[in-house]
Amino acid sequence: MANKASESGQPTLQRGKACLRCRKRKMRCDGTKPACQQCVRAKKGDACEYDDGKGKTRTQLLRENIARLEQRIRELEDPEYVNPAVVLYDPHPHPHSRSGSSSSSFSSPGDNSMYASHSPLSFPSDSSPTSPNTSWTSLQPVASPSPSPFVPEIFFDERQTRFQPPIELARMLLDILSPHRRQCGLDIHMGRLMDSLTTPPEEQRHPALLNAMYLWACFISRPEPLCQHEDHYLGLALDALRDGLRDGEKIVDIIQGSCLLSMYFLANGRILEGSYHATGAAALAVQCGLHLNTHQEQSWPADPQEPYDLKPSRTGVKEGERILAFWQVYNLDRCWSVVLRKPSLIPDGLDPRQSISCPWPQDWAEYEAGHINVEASRQTIKGFMDGQVSPSSFSTQASRVKASALFARADEISTSWDPRMKQPSTCMQEVRALETTIAQFITTLMPLDQLDTASHEDKHTLLAAHTLAHTASIQLYRPFMQDDPVMFDKCARAARACVSVIKHISERDFNFLDPIIGPCWSYAADTLIMELETQEAAWTLVDTDVRNQITTLLYAMTTLSPRLPVVAIAAAKVQKRLAEL
Repeated sequence: MANKASESGQPTLQRGKACLRCRKRKMRCDGTKPACQQCVRAKKGDACEYDDGKGKTRTQLLRENIARLEQRIRELEDPEYVNPAVVLYDPHPHPHSRSGSSSSSFSSPGDNSMYASHSPLSFPSDSSPTSPNTSWTSLQPVASPSPSPFVPEIFFDERQTRFQPPIELARMLLDILSPHRRQCGLDIHMGRLMDSLTTPPEEQRHPALLNAMYLWACFISRPEPLCQHEDHYLGLALDALRDGLRDGEKIVDIIQGSCLLSMYFLANGRILEGSYHATGAAALAVQCGLHLNTHQEQSWPADPQEPYDLKPSRTGVKEGERILAFWQVYNLDRCWSVVLRKPSLIPDGLDPRQSISCPWPQDWAEYEAGHINVEASRQTIKGFMDGQVSPSSFSTQASRVKASALFARADEISTSWDPRMKQPSTCMQEVRALETTIAQFITTLMPLDQLDTASHEDKHTLLAAHTLAHTASIQLYRPFMQDDPVMFDKCARAARACVSVIKHISERDFNFLDPIIGPCWSYAADTLIMELETQEAAWTLVDTDVRNQITTLLYAMTTLSPRLPVVAIAAAKVQKRLAEL
């Protein structure tokens, strides 16, 4: 029977002859090949495919390609593995079908191989430190999710082996990570990064950075099935990191990727691995001079062999990424060195080569406009500690850096305290000076009751800054609290201030919190439990407010634990101590 004419004079296709995209959307298809007009108008020409029974669709070909890759990986991993079956392939595919896979068809609604179940992590309850002076290196390693059976498509180039997922999958993973990038310490121009995905391989960002970002996208997707692929991207990131260190190219990307790997391991309770990569990132940043102000020409070594991406850049966005990359390393080094009870790696002395003179981090709008802070100060952090005020030091990112500096300095003072010293007055002067600096810094932060007016990213950065500042006070007063009632009261008030921050965290905010908040809460909980124990030991009336404060902290920790497994260990320890009271 002849086709009926449509109202527009276009012939109507027989049933089942429309392309898959039009069929799914119940749209009228003209059947034009290789792409119908509906798909062409929607700029989805590459996604237009027909299932006419005469050839395989690109989705079917991609599934077969994935199965072949899985089979080959099994053979390479186990030399004794024997393929249970021999698969025959049609040597003469239909001319309308394509041998390559489409980046827009990496999965389909009917493909469930990518969405297998994922077993939950388990955490021992007796391996967590009980106080800020106990090393977190005693934590038991936490296993990663089991390897995924799904392996994305692999591309190669002649100059360097690069492992990249299909472009659509890469964009999806970066879209997932984008609102979480400050959570893992990364502050990068996502538009520039997205654009680089379609450039030649030599112009793309280094695979160590990209795969570390894909890894974090899978991690923050827990418990969604995408998290099954963490091991896959972890392996690619580690391999790319090793190759990048050997080749010495795109060092800023390598440093950023190292920081992301460190934060991933730390967030998962894999402390030694996290510490290892944090140390490597800090050492590499110092070696490359990221801590220096590159606009001070006398402080920059003239080395003709120096990689191109380490030289000062006069383009705002690239220079901004360089500056933000250093402060990413700084936050990681200063905060987690305190938590892990290890020396920090980034020096900040009087020697110009060992003094942090990198400009304060600014908002991306400033870098995009080409407004780079070129102040000639050689002591960015020391100037802040000494009370110097820089006009560019009031960005949200700069507040996070200042909070890290205060947190580390408080720990430095408290650990240097020795009650046997003949002249403790010097230490007390340092305590009072830092006490004043912390108080002044908190007044510069956006008040807690106004955080909801801040942007999504700024709110979570400020929550971390508030929490770190109050935890710095806990660290500062802690060595003196047993013998000095005034210090004891100040320490307890700082712990309560940490609890006051929690009251401004919504359920949704827990998905975006900086992992350093977990250890900070454990310090606050430890302080309040000590206050509770002191009250009970004195046979005085126990202040119910103290128990309520501890309950709030415990609620926050248990809520954050499924998202950041490292917090689960400390939460279990707090529960155990409360049960023993």
